Amino acid sequence: MGKKTKKPGKGKEKTEKKTAKADEKRARRETKKLSPEDDIDAILLNIQKEEAKKKDVHVEDNVPAPSPRSNCTLNINPLKETELILYGGEFYNGNKTFVYGDLYRYDVEKQEWKLISSPNSPPPRSAHQAVTWKNYLYIFGGEFTSPNQERFHHYKDFWMLDLKTNQWEQLNLKGSPSPRSGHRMVLYKHKIIVFGGFYDTLREVRYHNDLYVFDLDQFKWQEITPRPGSMWPSARSGFQFFVYQDEIFLYGGYSKEVSSDKTGSEKGVVHSDLWSLDPRTWEWNKVKKSGMPPGPRAGFSMCVHKKRALFFGGVVDMEVGGDVMMSLFLDELYGFQLDNHRWYPLELRKGKSTKDKVKKSSGRKRNGDDKINSTEPEESVANDKDDNSENDEEADDLESKIDGISNQMATTMTGGNGDLAVKSEGKPQESSANLDSQISDIPEIVKPCGRINSCMVVGRDTLYVYGGMMEVKDQEITLDDLYSLNLSKLDEWKCIIPASGSEWVEVSEDEDEDGDEDDDSEDECNEDSNSDETDDDNDEEGGKDGSLQMGDAVALIKGEGRALRRKEKRARIEQIRASLGLSDSQRTPTPGESLREFYKRTNMYWQMAAHEHTQHTGKELRKDGFDLAEGRYRELKPILDELAILEAEQKAEEAEASAETSTKKRGKKKR
Repeated sequence: MGKKTKKPGKGKEKTEKKTAKADEKRARRETKKLSPEDDIDAILLNIQKEEAKKKDVHVEDNVPAPSPRSNCTLNINPLKETELILYGGEFYNGNKTFVYGDLYRYDVEKQEWKLISSPNSPPPRSAHQAVTWKNYLYIFGGEFTSPNQERFHHYKDFWMLDLKTNQWEQLNLKGSPSPRSGHRMVLYKHKIIVFGGFYDTLREVRYHNDLYVFDLDQFKWQEITPRPGSMWPSARSGFQFFVYQDEIFLYGGYSKEVSSDKTGSEKGVVHSDLWSLDPRTWEWNKVKKSGMPPGPRAGFSMCVHKKRALFFGGVVDMEVGGDVMMSLFLDELYGFQLDNHRWYPLELRKGKSTKDKVKKSSGRKRNGDDKINSTEPEESVANDKDDNSENDEEADDLESKIDGISNQMATTMTGGNGDLAVKSEGKPQESSANLDSQISDIPEIVKPCGRINSCMVVGRDTLYVYGGMMEVKDQEITLDDLYSLNLSKLDEWKCIIPASGSEWVEVSEDEDEDGDEDDDSEDECNEDSNSDETDDDNDEEGGKDGSLQMGDAVALIKGEGRALRRKEKRARIEQIRASLGLSDSQRTPTPGESLREFYKRTNMYWQMAAHEHTQHTGKELRKDGFDLAEGRYRELKPILDELAILEAEQKAEEAEASAETSTKKRGKKKR
């Protein structure tokens, strides 16, 4: 999960103090008497007793959607490609952790959930793994967390669910992997392959890089050990594992390593290496990255569709201004071509209906000779000059519309402190109804917000993204939304199930009876007490799923009409830039850049992205590339205009503050 906002350390003395306090806290945890909420053995025993009372399989039809959760598993039913199977997961509300062991089935066509209750079910868990083979679902490992997160129990049990009868069976077989969670498990022909993961012993967190194979015909486990001198991936968890023909790929992951200084403290390592495993010889080889790979990140999701692997989401931690650590949850979609090992960004194609709508609405606003035809250009126009003129004309149409919306936003924009109002020059202010009609001409872009640990599966050429987690300030937002994307068309995301609000419980220091809060948590509480932000501010930003779309970004820039401190305003600017990928010059217009100029500067990027999923050439490829660039330009232009205003205000405020400070210093010298 991403780091929370916190101030940096103040030198060696503070680091040693924090380390000593953490060791003392760990010792108290190990020796103190367990509270009922932390006695995992007692909790699991009670769950087992309740399971023993079940006698028959019970299926509830058309039940409410599952509660928000992360680190669950989602699989396509091999007997019915339009049915998703959801199992387990966890939810943290700021005070307690809830771990689930429920089994759901979702019919995509009927949009209905079924809740399955069976005797002899596995105990609740999260961070486990599941694969399907024939008419069975296999589950291995995972963890159970006590409500107060003081104790962890890692599983090493192996379960099989008959999808025809909904009956569970535990497979107690020798030679299975050790207890773990955060591992990955894939199916290769008639074999289940398990790699990596971690095990938390309270004293330390141990990461694995062992490899196990389960033969589904012989029902036997086998550990594959490295040969002397052979290459082998380092220990890690949270990586991605996927299969293509006779090749198994491993990408990324997370682990901790002990620092070389005297403190012996641990630091997190985000892996971005790519490996290939040959399941016929069990030899690993490192794969060189080519194309345009995504940057290093943790918590991303991947799945396979035909000859490519799909990559979505993840989190990057970065410092803002040197005194704030910010977690940036990404919503980028990448493709990895499995036959030639090339990475490329997956940009959605602009739908024809959307394009026509923009052109028609622009045409209505032009007079006489400037009026354009909203239909597609005739195929007889084949040379490059005509192609460029078509693109330029479309660019002019779109720019006039976007500029109108952006100018209207700037007209009504007021600075956070109420003193810096931006007024229009030489033009009367348009009515809100006119603004609404302009905005309605450009359809809102629907896509899943940035997140980590989401579930991704492919069925019938459709990609499904479910749930996951993100953070807004110090709040964890657990998601329960479901999105789909037609991989044959790659035209638009569809929101099948919108995210529901999840309650966040604020815990005060007075509730900590044993004084066992981490030093980091105490620092965060001190920061909160010293800041002039209120709980209402947190509720404003954390009440929804946290999606940073165009409307949300504009609202974030404006600060929802309340005053922003300079530090918070700077943090907002950096958050918007990183979350929307504004640092990538190939995908982002520069200030004052027209659509025509933007496409001329970046056309090679967009044509390469278009070619990866259309295989078009010549005129068609240039047109596809322009459509991708136009969609990105349409999405970002209003936000970039607002961002420019905010940055100008920020510089003005900083200059004013600097001038006041200088005046005070001169006054002190005179006195």
